[in-house]
Amino acid sequence: MPEGKSNEALIKVKAVGICGSDIHGAPGKSGRRIPPIIMGHEAAGVVESVGGAVDGFRPGDRVTFDSTVYCGKCRFCRQGQINLCEDRRVLGVSCSEYRRHGAMAEYIGVPAHILYHLPDSLTFEHAAMIEPLSVALHAANLTPVKINESCAVIGAGVIGLLVVQAMRIKGCGKLIAVDIDDDRLALARKLGADETLNPGKEDIVQKIVDLTDGMGTDAVLEVVGVEQTVNTAIDVVKKGGRVTLVGNLAPEIKIFPQRIVTRELHVTGSMASCGEYPACIDLIASGRIRVEPLLSKIAPLSEGARWFAALAEGKQKLLKVILQPGM
Repeated sequence: MPEGKSNEALIKVKAVGICGSDIHGAPGKSGRRIPPIIMGHEAAGVVESVGGAVDGFRPGDRVTFDSTVYCGKCRFCRQGQINLCEDRRVLGVSCSEYRRHGAMAEYIGVPAHILYHLPDSLTFEHAAMIEPLSVALHAANLTPVKINESCAVIGAGVIGLLVVQAMRIKGCGKLIAVDIDDDRLALARKLGADETLNPGKEDIVQKIVDLTDGMGTDAVLEVVGVEQTVNTAIDVVKKGGRVTLVGNLAPEIKIFPQRIVTRELHVTGSMASCGEYPACIDLIASGRIRVEPLLSKIAPLSEGARWFAALAEGKQKLLKVILQPGM
Protein backbone atom coordinates (compact mmCIF):
# COMPACT_ATOMS: atom_id res chain seq x y z
CA MET A 1 0.00 0.00 0.00
CA PRO A 2 1.48 3.40 -0.98
CA GLU A 3 2.23 5.75 1.89
CA GLY A 4 -0.12 8.73 1.77
CA LYS A 5 1.33 12.23 1.44
CA SER A 6 -0.44 15.46 2.33
CA ASN A 7 -0.61 16.64 -1.30
CA GLU A 8 -1.67 13.26 -2.73
CA ALA A 9 -4.80 11.24 -3.24
CA LEU A 10 -4.79 7.48 -2.86
CA ILE A 11 -6.44 5.99 -5.95
CA LYS A 12 -7.98 2.55 -6.21
CA VAL A 13 -7.04 1.59 -9.75
CA LYS A 14 -9.88 0.25 -11.89
CA ALA A 15 -8.20 0.07 -15.30
CA VAL A 16 -4.63 0.47 -16.57
CA GLY A 17 -3.33 0.17 -20.12
CA ILE A 18 -0.15 -1.56 -21.25
CA CYS A 19 1.89 1.00 -23.21
CA GLY A 20 4.44 0.15 -25.88
CA SER A 21 7.06 1.80 -23.68
CA ASP A 22 6.18 -0.72 -20.94
CA ILE A 23 6.68 -3.59 -23.40
CA HIS A 24 10.08 -2.31 -24.52
CA GLY A 25 11.03 -1.39 -20.97
CA ALA A 26 9.93 -4.60 -19.23
CA PRO A 27 13.22 -6.49 -19.87
CA GLY A 28 15.01 -3.70 -17.99
CA LYS A 29 17.36 -2.89 -20.86
CA SER A 30 15.88 0.41 -22.03
CA GLY A 31 17.09 2.27 -18.95
CA ARG A 32 13.55 3.51 -18.27
CA ARG A 33 12.13 0.53 -16.37
CA ILE A 34 15.03 -0.57 -14.18
CA PRO A 35 13.68 -3.22 -11.75
CA PRO A 36 12.15 -3.24 -9.25
CA ILE A 37 9.35 -0.99 -10.50
CA ILE A 38 5.55 -1.05 -10.67
CA MET A 39 4.85 0.03 -14.26
CA GLY A 40 1.72 1.62 -15.69
CA HIS A 41 0.86 5.24 -16.54
CA GLU A 42 -2.39 4.97 -18.54
CA ALA A 43 -5.00 4.54 -15.85
CA ALA A 44 -8.24 5.52 -14.13
CA GLY A 45 -9.87 4.71 -10.84
CA VAL A 46 -11.66 5.92 -7.72
CA VAL A 47 -10.34 8.17 -4.95
CA GLU A 48 -9.90 6.09 -1.80
CA SER A 49 -8.61 8.86 0.46
CA VAL A 50 -6.99 12.29 0.26
CA GLY A 51 -4.19 14.04 2.08
CA GLY A 52 -4.77 17.04 4.30
CA ALA A 53 -3.52 19.52 1.68
CA VAL A 54 -5.80 18.22 -1.12
CA ASP A 55 -8.71 20.36 -2.31
CA GLY A 56 -11.26 19.57 -4.98
CA PHE A 57 -11.26 15.80 -4.61
CA ARG A 58 -12.87 13.47 -2.09
CA PRO A 59 -13.29 9.73 -1.56
CA GLY A 60 -15.53 8.15 -4.17
CA ASP A 61 -14.61 10.54 -6.99
CA ARG A 62 -14.01 8.90 -10.35
CA VAL A 63 -10.68 10.16 -11.71
CA THR A 64 -7.85 9.81 -14.16
CA PHE A 65 -4.41 11.37 -13.91
CA ASP A 66 -1.59 12.70 -16.03
CA SER A 67 1.35 10.37 -16.60
CA THR A 68 3.69 13.27 -15.88
CA VAL A 69 4.35 14.52 -12.36
CA TYR A 70 5.54 18.09 -12.90
CA CYS A 71 6.85 20.46 -10.24
CA GLY A 72 4.80 23.55 -11.15
CA LYS A 73 7.67 25.80 -10.04
CA CYS A 74 10.44 25.68 -12.65
CA ARG A 75 10.75 28.07 -15.59
CA PHE A 76 9.06 25.68 -18.01
CA CYS A 77 6.14 24.94 -15.70
CA ARG A 78 5.59 28.65 -15.09
CA GLN A 79 5.41 29.13 -18.86
CA GLY A 80 2.84 26.37 -19.18
CA GLN A 81 5.26 23.84 -20.67
CA ILE A 82 4.68 21.22 -18.01
CA ASN A 83 5.86 18.39 -20.26
CA LEU A 84 9.33 20.00 -20.25
CA CYS A 85 9.48 20.35 -16.45
CA GLU A 86 13.04 20.42 -15.15
CA ASP A 87 12.08 17.97 -12.40
CA ARG A 88 9.75 15.82 -14.54
CA ARG A 89 8.82 12.38 -13.23
CA VAL A 90 6.76 9.81 -15.13
CA LEU A 91 4.55 7.33 -13.34
CA GLY A 92 5.78 3.77 -13.70
CA VAL A 93 9.28 4.78 -14.71
CA SER A 94 12.54 3.86 -13.02
CA CYS A 95 15.76 5.27 -14.46
CA SER A 96 19.11 6.49 -13.19
CA GLU A 97 17.58 9.79 -12.01
CA TYR A 98 14.46 8.60 -10.18
CA ARG A 99 12.00 5.80 -9.43
CA ARG A 100 8.25 6.49 -9.50
CA HIS A 101 5.88 3.56 -9.09
CA GLY A 102 2.91 3.35 -11.45
CA ALA A 103 -0.63 2.07 -11.68
CA MET A 104 -0.28 -1.67 -12.38
CA ALA A 105 -1.35 -2.32 -8.82
CA GLU A 106 -4.47 -2.14 -6.68
CA TYR A 107 -3.56 1.36 -5.42
CA ILE A 108 -1.41 4.30 -6.43
CA GLY A 109 -0.62 7.59 -4.71
CA VAL A 110 -1.01 10.55 -7.08
CA PRO A 111 -0.34 14.28 -6.51
CA ALA A 112 -3.68 16.08 -6.61
CA HIS A 113 -2.48 18.63 -9.19
CA ILE A 114 -2.33 15.95 -11.91
CA LEU A 115 -5.81 14.51 -11.15
CA TYR A 116 -8.88 15.03 -13.34
CA HIS A 117 -12.53 14.28 -12.65
CA LEU A 118 -14.30 11.82 -14.95
CA PRO A 119 -17.94 12.05 -16.07
CA ASP A 120 -20.14 9.16 -14.98
CA SER A 121 -20.77 8.26 -18.62
CA LEU A 122 -17.11 7.38 -19.23
CA THR A 123 -16.08 3.82 -18.41
CA PHE A 124 -12.79 3.27 -16.59
CA GLU A 125 -11.55 1.19 -19.52
CA HIS A 126 -12.18 4.04 -21.94
CA ALA A 127 -10.74 6.52 -19.44
CA ALA A 128 -7.47 4.54 -19.45
CA MET A 129 -7.15 5.67 -23.07
CA ILE A 130 -7.08 9.36 -22.11
CA GLU A 131 -3.30 9.32 -21.58
CA PRO A 132 -2.42 7.93 -25.04
CA LEU A 133 -4.99 10.25 -26.60
CA SER A 134 -3.32 13.19 -24.86
CA VAL A 135 -0.06 12.27 -26.60
CA ALA A 136 -1.84 12.18 -29.96
CA LEU A 137 -3.70 15.42 -29.30
CA HIS A 138 -0.52 17.22 -28.25
CA ALA A 139 1.15 16.18 -31.51
CA ALA A 140 -1.89 17.37 -33.47
CA ASN A 141 -1.87 20.69 -31.59
CA LEU A 142 1.80 21.19 -32.47
CA THR A 143 1.16 20.59 -36.18
CA PRO A 144 -0.12 23.73 -37.94
CA VAL A 145 -2.67 22.60 -40.51
CA LYS A 146 -5.21 24.79 -42.26
CA ILE A 147 -8.71 23.54 -43.05
CA ASN A 148 -8.66 21.09 -45.98
CA GLU A 149 -4.85 20.76 -46.10
CA SER A 150 -3.41 17.30 -46.65
CA CYS A 151 -1.73 15.20 -43.99
CA ALA A 152 0.00 11.83 -43.77
CA VAL A 153 0.20 9.79 -40.55
CA ILE A 154 3.03 7.26 -40.65
CA GLY A 155 2.39 4.43 -38.23
CA ALA A 156 -1.08 3.08 -37.43
CA GLY A 157 -0.53 1.73 -33.96
CA VAL A 158 -2.58 2.98 -31.02
CA ILE A 159 -1.11 6.50 -31.03
CA GLY A 160 -1.16 6.68 -34.82
CA LEU A 161 -4.84 5.72 -34.99
CA LEU A 162 -5.62 8.36 -32.38
CA VAL A 163 -3.59 10.90 -34.38
CA VAL A 164 -5.64 10.04 -37.47
CA GLN A 165 -8.82 10.89 -35.57
CA ALA A 166 -7.32 14.05 -34.06
CA MET A 167 -6.17 15.35 -37.44
CA ARG A 168 -9.58 14.63 -38.93
CA ILE A 169 -11.21 16.69 -36.17
CA LYS A 170 -8.65 19.42 -36.80
CA GLY A 171 -9.93 19.85 -40.34
CA CYS A 172 -7.56 17.98 -42.63
CA GLY A 173 -8.76 17.41 -46.17
CA LYS A 174 -6.92 14.44 -47.65
CA LEU A 175 -5.77 12.27 -44.74
CA ILE A 176 -3.38 9.43 -45.58
CA ALA A 177 -2.44 6.61 -43.15
CA VAL A 178 0.70 4.54 -43.71
CA ASP A 179 1.54 1.20 -42.09
CA ILE A 180 2.87 -2.25 -42.97
CA ASP A 181 -0.16 -3.98 -41.40
CA ASP A 182 -3.24 -4.16 -43.61
CA ASP A 183 -5.58 -4.78 -40.66
CA ARG A 184 -4.44 -1.59 -38.99
CA LEU A 185 -4.82 0.28 -42.25
CA ALA A 186 -8.39 -0.98 -42.58
CA LEU A 187 -9.10 0.31 -39.07
CA ALA A 188 -7.45 3.64 -39.93
CA ARG A 189 -9.86 4.02 -42.82
CA LYS A 190 -12.82 3.31 -40.54
CA LEU A 191 -11.55 5.94 -38.11
CA GLY A 192 -11.18 8.71 -40.67
CA ALA A 193 -8.32 8.11 -43.11
CA ASP A 194 -9.18 8.84 -46.76
CA GLU A 195 -6.30 6.80 -48.17
CA THR A 196 -4.24 3.96 -46.72
CA LEU A 197 -0.85 2.85 -48.03
CA ASN A 198 1.35 -0.14 -47.25
CA PRO A 199 5.07 0.52 -47.93
CA GLY A 200 5.64 -3.23 -48.18
CA LYS A 201 3.42 -3.36 -51.24
CA GLU A 202 3.83 -0.05 -53.04
CA ASP A 203 6.09 2.96 -53.54
CA ILE A 204 4.40 5.20 -51.02
CA VAL A 205 6.54 8.26 -51.78
CA GLN A 206 5.43 8.24 -55.40
CA LYS A 207 1.89 7.33 -54.41
CA ILE A 208 1.61 10.24 -51.99
CA VAL A 209 3.07 12.62 -54.57
CA ASP A 210 0.42 11.40 -57.03
CA LEU A 211 -2.35 11.81 -54.44
CA THR A 212 -1.32 15.41 -53.74
CA ASP A 213 -1.07 16.82 -57.29
CA GLY A 214 2.68 16.29 -57.40
CA MET A 215 3.35 18.39 -54.30
CA GLY A 216 3.56 16.07 -51.29
CA THR A 217 1.46 16.50 -48.18
CA ASP A 218 1.18 19.76 -46.28
CA ALA A 219 2.02 17.97 -43.05
CA VAL A 220 3.26 14.59 -41.81
CA LEU A 221 3.10 13.09 -38.34
CA GLU A 222 5.60 10.27 -37.83
CA VAL A 223 4.47 7.92 -35.07
CA VAL A 224 7.03 5.11 -35.19
CA GLY A 225 10.49 6.52 -34.56
CA VAL A 226 12.84 4.42 -36.68
CA GLU A 227 15.19 5.54 -39.44
CA GLN A 228 13.13 4.35 -42.38
CA THR A 229 9.86 5.92 -41.29
CA VAL A 230 11.41 9.24 -40.25
CA ASN A 231 13.11 9.55 -43.63
CA THR A 232 9.88 8.57 -45.35
CA ALA A 233 8.14 11.41 -43.51
CA ILE A 234 10.77 13.83 -44.79
CA ASP A 235 10.41 12.47 -48.33
CA VAL A 236 6.62 12.69 -48.62
CA VAL A 237 6.05 16.20 -47.27
CA LYS A 238 5.97 19.15 -49.67
CA LYS A 239 8.52 21.98 -49.80
CA GLY A 240 7.99 24.20 -46.78
CA GLY A 241 5.86 21.49 -45.17
CA ARG A 242 5.60 20.47 -41.54
CA VAL A 243 6.94 17.24 -40.05
CA THR A 244 6.02 16.33 -36.46
CA LEU A 245 8.03 13.52 -34.88
CA VAL A 246 6.05 11.62 -32.26
CA GLY A 247 7.66 8.16 -32.23
CA ASN A 248 11.07 7.58 -30.65
CA LEU A 249 11.62 3.84 -30.85
CA ALA A 250 15.21 4.01 -32.10
CA PRO A 251 17.65 5.96 -29.89
CA GLU A 252 19.67 7.05 -32.94
CA ILE A 253 18.86 7.37 -36.64
CA LYS A 254 20.60 8.71 -39.75
CA ILE A 255 18.98 11.56 -41.65
CA PHE A 256 20.19 13.79 -44.46
CA PRO A 257 20.06 17.49 -43.48
CA GLN A 258 20.08 18.66 -47.10
CA ARG A 259 16.61 17.21 -47.64
CA ILE A 260 15.38 19.33 -44.75
CA VAL A 261 17.39 22.50 -45.37
CA THR A 262 17.06 22.80 -49.14
CA ARG A 263 13.30 22.22 -48.96
CA GLU A 264 12.92 24.46 -45.87
CA LEU A 265 10.98 21.89 -43.88
CA HIS A 266 9.66 22.62 -40.40
CA VAL A 267 10.54 19.67 -38.16
CA THR A 268 9.10 19.53 -34.64
CA GLY A 269 9.44 17.00 -31.86
CA SER A 270 6.34 16.22 -29.81
CA MET A 271 6.92 15.35 -26.17
CA ALA A 272 4.18 13.56 -24.19
CA SER A 273 1.27 15.95 -23.52
CA CYS A 274 0.82 19.44 -22.13
CA GLY A 275 -2.59 20.25 -20.73
CA GLU A 276 -4.67 18.27 -23.22
CA TYR A 277 -6.43 16.10 -20.62
CA PRO A 278 -9.69 18.09 -20.35
CA ALA A 279 -10.09 18.06 -24.14
CA CYS A 280 -9.35 14.33 -24.24
CA ILE A 281 -11.99 13.61 -21.62
CA ASP A 282 -14.58 15.59 -23.58
CA LEU A 283 -13.65 14.03 -26.93
CA ILE A 284 -13.91 10.45 -25.67
CA ALA A 285 -17.03 11.05 -23.59
CA SER A 286 -18.79 12.71 -26.55
CA GLY A 287 -17.78 9.94 -28.96
CA ARG A 288 -15.94 12.33 -31.28
CA ILE A 289 -12.81 10.26 -30.64
CA ARG A 290 -13.47 6.51 -30.73
CA VAL A 291 -11.33 4.35 -28.46
CA GLU A 292 -13.43 1.17 -28.30
CA PRO A 293 -12.09 -0.13 -31.67
CA LEU A 294 -8.55 0.09 -30.25
CA LEU A 295 -9.24 -2.13 -27.23
CA SER A 296 -8.03 -5.61 -28.12
CA LYS A 297 -8.40 -7.19 -24.69
CA ILE A 298 -9.58 -6.37 -21.18
CA ALA A 299 -8.08 -8.77 -18.65
CA PRO A 300 -7.41 -9.11 -14.91
CA LEU A 301 -4.13 -7.70 -13.63
CA SER A 302 -3.27 -11.25 -12.54
CA GLU A 303 -2.96 -12.13 -16.24
CA GLY A 304 -0.65 -9.20 -16.91
CA ALA A 305 2.49 -11.24 -17.55
CA ARG A 306 0.66 -13.29 -20.17
CA TRP A 307 -0.47 -10.20 -22.08
CA PHE A 308 2.93 -8.55 -21.83
CA ALA A 309 4.36 -11.65 -23.49
CA ALA A 310 1.66 -11.66 -26.17
CA LEU A 311 2.23 -7.99 -26.99
CA ALA A 312 6.01 -8.48 -27.12
CA GLU A 313 5.64 -11.51 -29.40
CA GLY A 314 3.37 -9.60 -31.77
CA LYS A 315 1.68 -12.62 -33.37
CA GLN A 316 -1.86 -11.76 -32.25
CA LYS A 317 -1.88 -8.27 -33.81
CA LEU A 318 -3.02 -6.71 -30.56
CA LEU A 319 -3.50 -2.99 -30.16
CA LYS A 320 -4.35 -1.91 -26.60
CA VAL A 321 -4.62 -4.33 -23.69
CA ILE A 322 -6.31 -2.99 -20.55
CA LEU A 323 -5.66 -4.63 -17.18
CA GLN A 324 -8.09 -4.51 -14.25
CA PRO A 325 -6.54 -4.67 -10.77
CA GLY A 326 -8.69 -6.54 -8.26
CA MET A 327 -10.19 -8.77 -10.93
